[in-house]
Amino acid sequence: MKTVFFDTNVMLDFLGERKLFYETASKLITLSERGSFRIVVSPVSFVNTNYILSKYENSKAALEKIGKFKVICQVSRIDSMMIEKSLQSSFTDFEDAVQYFSALDFGCEIIITRDSKGFKKSTIPVMSPDEFLNSLQY
Repeated sequence: MKTVFFDTNVMLDFLGERKLFYETASKLITLSERGSFRIVVSPVSFVNTNYILSKYENSKAALEKIGKFKVICQVSRIDSMMIEKSLQSSFTDFEDAVQYFSALDFGCEIIITRDSKGFKKSTIPVMSPDEFLNSLQY
């Protein structure tokens, strides 16, 4: 089974039910629950998603959504070495570098994000949610 890393924006699309992106994110979650692939998310995404969701709904509701999401994914790790690699990397965005090294450490095969420009230095294939969904249909 493929191991797929979801960037924060994909997690937020789903949990925040963001208009233009929710439908695709929801389809990906459904396919994952059916065993098509396994979702991996970093601890950074949980923190960032909670922060953003809490701005638009109450904190308790945001935490409930995040808790339910945690059940359907695996959580990668972030350690001192990954922070150091991120600091020394040629990534232009530090957060994207941390996400990348966390995905790499977990052995993820694909990074799913709506911000592919942030992952130009990735050795792991990077796809948008729509691209990945289309790749599963063939």
